[in-house]
Amino acid sequence: MAPDSSNDISSELERFEDDLPATVDEAAIKRMQTVARILDEGVRLPGTDFKFGIDPIVGILPGAGDTVTGVVSLYIVAEAARMGVSQSTLLRMLANIGVDTIGGSVPVLGVVFDAFWKSNKWNLRLALEDLAEADGQADVEPKTVTID
Repeated sequence: MAPDSSNDISSELERFEDDLPATVDEAAIKRMQTVARILDEGVRLPGTDFKFGIDPIVGILPGAGDTVTGVVSLYIVAEAARMGVSQSTLLRMLANIGVDTIGGSVPVLGVVFDAFWKSNKWNLRLALEDLAEADGQADVEPKTVTID
């Protein structure tokens, strides 16, 4: 369920840009993108294409580090909820954060887990997919109301 790390966060918005509703808050999307980038892909490992963010770095602090990054990750969920992302998608996003927080709290292995499990990038993708699907359904299948 971990996202494909070959696609960087900046390409996520480009991937869904044409499918998002015209009413979407573009500034909020950019803020979500920034948070995801900082937490999951802010630093490229020299000599490789592998990126990691401050999540595994802060996660070195026992207990507190993963709690702090988990709370910051909730920002993406809050913005997604504000923009009208479906409840099922919000629950999936919360589950990703839960897995990240619990998996990252394991001593030593948690830091490695945090470097590979990019819940914020995944959550951004989920939110964008949900918004794009909701817009597509509204255009393709309008609700019909019958009056008796």
